[in-house]
Amino acid sequence: MKAGWIGQIIGVSWGGPTEAWDSQTIIPAEKVPPFTEDLANQAFGQDDLYVEMTFLRSMEQYGLDVSIRQAGIDFANSQYKLWVANAAGRSNLRKGIAPPDSSHPQFHDCAGAIDYQIESDYSGLVAPGTPNEAIALGEKFGRLMNYGDGVYAGQFMGCMYAEAFFEKNPVKLVEAGLKCIPPQSMYAEMVRDMLKWHAQEPVHWEKTWEKVVEKYRKNKNYYVSKLDVKQEAAFVLMGLLYGNGDLDRSMVIALRCGSDSDCNPANAGGVIFATVGMSKLPERYYRKMDPTKNFNYTAYNFPALIAVTDKLARQALIKQGGHIEKKGEEEIFVIPVKAPAPSKFEDLKNPGPIAGSKFTPEEMSQIKMKDTLPAR
Repeated sequence: MKAGWIGQIIGVSWGGPTEAWDSQTIIPAEKVPPFTEDLANQAFGQDDLYVEMTFLRSMEQYGLDVSIRQAGIDFANSQYKLWVANAAGRSNLRKGIAPPDSSHPQFHDCAGAIDYQIESDYSGLVAPGTPNEAIALGEKFGRLMNYGDGVYAGQFMGCMYAEAFFEKNPVKLVEAGLKCIPPQSMYAEMVRDMLKWHAQEPVHWEKTWEKVVEKYRKNKNYYVSKLDVKQEAAFVLMGLLYGNGDLDRSMVIALRCGSDSDCNPANAGGVIFATVGMSKLPERYYRKMDPTKNFNYTAYNFPALIAVTDKLARQALIKQGGHIEKKGEEEIFVIPVKAPAPSKFEDLKNPGPIAGSKFTPEEMSQIKMKDTLPAR
């Protein structure tokens, strides 16, 4: 868990200075910021981290099974600046459009954007070996702002994290995530493409990058949402597949792919760091981290973040039918092996009917933030 969080922190900090790069060109190697140990302290103000900590806080306060409506109220009351689907979903919540309608394409035009993907890491870190918990959490928190591929993206990432506790091979991690999403979705098609293209060209990732941009950026049949998640996820997978387990290389390749070049190395870094674990993680990644500083807009410094992640993981284990055994001073998580059960398929191009979900007057009285920020 610690290693997974540190991977996100290093990945997003390392890519931060490159975020505004042209999305249709590769970032030259000489433009990659140098690694420094100070990166461990440069993510306290990153939305990649503090947004998902809002979800952790809801579960800490109301339990792992907090309702989607309460999750929506808590997200509506967040005070940080947001963009794209996050901004649109939160604005809908503040207007009284309750989830899941807050993310429905009828109410905003970027439901297939990257947002839940970049804040879904928590869902696998609290669900080691239990991918169905990561899927369930996506059905709750992912639906505050995303729909269809936008939700599947976070479920896919969460399931790779859930597998990363037990598997180091990047190809197998990607295959595990693929089992967690509807196979007929365009997101699943992208994952299959990445596995195929990597097998065809396992060395020169730049050639695969060209294929990604051609299909998932330039082809408007696939690039259907602002900051479409499929291209961004392909860049995450580029880092994992071509990084071959090397921590720096995995993050740098995801970074050099461009576009959302801080979020993508954060996802790639988090997953690959989780495969290593804290006991084998080089100290240069965390040696200088300030353990007393809180992440912006949260109640958590790093030790508190790990404590709540551990607490929720124990609840998730029991919920999924597992248990904890004591062997002297050692605790053993006994995890039931269950096949993933993907969510129902939704087509962003042809969305299903809305649920007609509205917050009640009593619920609206709990939403203190009333602005209606436009999506960007």
